Amino acid sequence: MTIAEVSTKPSPATDSSHNPLTSPQPSLWRDPDAKPFVVFENVTKNFGDFTAVDNISLNIYRRELFCLLGGSGSGKSTLLRMLAGFEQPTSGRILIDGVDMAGIKPWNRPVNMMFQSYALFPHLTVEKNIAFGLKREGIADSDIKKRVADMLDMVQLGHLGKRKPHQLSGGQRQRVALARALVKKPKLLLLDEPLGALDKKLREETQFELMNIQEETGVTFVVVTHDQEEAMTLATRIGVMNTGNIVQVGEPHDIYEYPNSAFVARFIGSVNLIEGHIIEDEVDRVRVKSKHMDAPLYINHGISCAPGQQVNVAIRPEKILLSHELPEQTDNRCEGVIVDIAYMGSMSIFRIHLDSGMEVRVTQPNVARDMGARFTWNDRVHLYWDVDSAVVLTA
Repeated sequence: MTIAEVSTKPSPATDSSHNPLTSPQPSLWRDPDAKPFVVFENVTKNFGDFTAVDNISLNIYRRELFCLLGGSGSGKSTLLRMLAGFEQPTSGRILIDGVDMAGIKPWNRPVNMMFQSYALFPHLTVEKNIAFGLKREGIADSDIKKRVADMLDMVQLGHLGKRKPHQLSGGQRQRVALARALVKKPKLLLLDEPLGALDKKLREETQFELMNIQEETGVTFVVVTHDQEEAMTLATRIGVMNTGNIVQVGEPHDIYEYPNSAFVARFIGSVNLIEGHIIEDEVDRVRVKSKHMDAPLYINHGISCAPGQQVNVAIRPEKILLSHELPEQTDNRCEGVIVDIAYMGSMSIFRIHLDSGMEVRVTQPNVARDMGARFTWNDRVHLYWDVDSAVVLTA
């Protein structure tokens, strides 16, 4: 099927990429007159009877850090390999900077690729690893030396140029691989699970380094990852993939706050999905009746649906408030018992068993050291949330 190119609800943020307050990058995808840099046009890839990519249409813009996010077998790596030229589409077209890539070999494309394994040459020094591609192109030694030195400075490894890969940490090897990929000045850099080999703390630190390098070089990045947090941190926009389709495209804020389906809501972060049916549907509001709730669910946005239609109301755990006292509001509330608590340092996670039998997850930030003492196991509590905290999903 053909995939919609924009998210279902515009983000209220400014036209930024990573940081709405400081980033100078324009959000070209919001400009209806902007020309896309990478175009997938009705692209399908079959392996025998198996369809790995199913009629995908997608635009990626210059200077983006675009993430393809999905689980194993979703088609994200196949899409990346077709962009690199390692696989050919069964049907459809792929264009880079206005040029149809049909029949163009990988080494003739304005593309470089960084693999998860980094694929560094163990017998070469850091400098020689970075210079390898330039030497094969016959570039003058003086130019190679300068470009390698510039890359080493960019990835903050200038003092390690004489070392070999086995003498580096995982994060340092990752930066060497990135420098080698960027030194040839590609128009487009493809990264396949680039941080997958790093531990959690180093992965978090390296994400910001990767973002800074992308902004400094201005190269368009397309990143494949299965890690939702990684995609949310890195991306200017995310394409969520499932069974060969892109099911939603949008900025991280849009994907998280306004998922267009139950699948996306579940896949991105943690969510409570409450089944119910429409009892009131107006332009500016919806009311939903659910057997799991003590009161109707009131959402301050309208949807297009039939009267009485079955829907899911998605509410993120951090948007639910807890109280020992009955809240004043008559909508968006329920009652239950705390059956589990997980203290995570910066926040606490509560699993609450409602009287209806449904289980709800609630997270609360530990802004004070005694926050966790307010609620404990087996406490009977009231749950409630604001009218703009939930979203109604018809798919």
